[in-house]
Amino acid sequence: MTTPDETAPKSRRIPKMPRQVRLLVSVGVLIFIFEYLVIPQFASARKSWHLLEQVNPILIVLAVFCEVAAIVAYAELTRTVFTPHSPRLGDILRVNMSTLALSHVVPGGTAPAGALAYRMYNELGVPTATNAFGLAAQGSGSAVVLNIMFWISLVISIPLRGFNPAYGFAALAGVFLLLAFFGTVALILRGQRHADSWIRTAAARLPWLTPDRVSSLLATVAERIKILTSNPKTLRASLEWAAGNWLLDAACLWVFLWAFGHPISPIDLMVAYGLANILAAIPLTPGGLGVVEAVLVPTLVGFGVPSKQALVAVLCYRFLNFWLPIPIGGASYLSMEVRASKRRQTPRDLER
Repeated sequence: MTTPDETAPKSRRIPKMPRQVRLLVSVGVLIFIFEYLVIPQFASARKSWHLLEQVNPILIVLAVFCEVAAIVAYAELTRTVFTPHSPRLGDILRVNMSTLALSHVVPGGTAPAGALAYRMYNELGVPTATNAFGLAAQGSGSAVVLNIMFWISLVISIPLRGFNPAYGFAALAGVFLLLAFFGTVALILRGQRHADSWIRTAAARLPWLTPDRVSSLLATVAERIKILTSNPKTLRASLEWAAGNWLLDAACLWVFLWAFGHPISPIDLMVAYGLANILAAIPLTPGGLGVVEAVLVPTLVGFGVPSKQALVAVLCYRFLNFWLPIPIGGASYLSMEVRASKRRQTPRDLER
């Protein structure tokens, strides 16, 4: 008796890279990142750590508050796009922290983090279509908001500060992102048949997807988009929470610059912050590790922040933004797994 896999056309079988090879590549990438991007920054910062003695503890608390508020804002964004099937805020926070930690330790971690979020939200009872649409809308919509904020800051900053080629590269990357996002939305809403046709063709070439299943999901997602766009209140709330997430995270960096005696204008901050985060979206390193630091420090120096203060402020900000979520996210994931395992136990298991 043959199985579906044995009768499937060979052209549909996509060879996968051996697990050992993927592991070696990932380890090699991480070693390169730490050797050439992370360690040199900490080595350079050793001469500047004495600046920490001059920092007002209240400003450190304020920076932590801004970062925590940014995480909560992103959780509220998740809850908004999942309406009316949204889990509890506490569960969303734990899922978001779990996926954030994963994206910070795995090269190209956005994809596995998205898969983990999808699985965890399914276990929390979020319907499949709502789950898929919500995660896509959350990620793409948040990136669109960041690009819009960056462009507005850029338009104001260029006449005052001049043009930098890096600005053009980031703006061009944002153009492609916005075209892809709005193009897909328009295709689904106005030409769903055309979208259904090419998506079916693509799904037929992938062994783990079926055209009918993808087509059904597309129709449901289109319906979800119509519901979201026809509800101005929900759409506005989504945009506000996405903007709040970025602004509060940027505020954390600004507070650290203030703590070290060199606050800059909000426009200059958003240009540097937007430039770093847009370039960090290119999946070269986990969570933009090394890329964010390498872009932020010289850009802030170009805006008049002394190099020592800029470096220490960025490293303190990245400690809260990048490093601290890793252990917190790991603990959040373990707590969710323990609760899920208890829920999966049968009454007979509990009696034993």
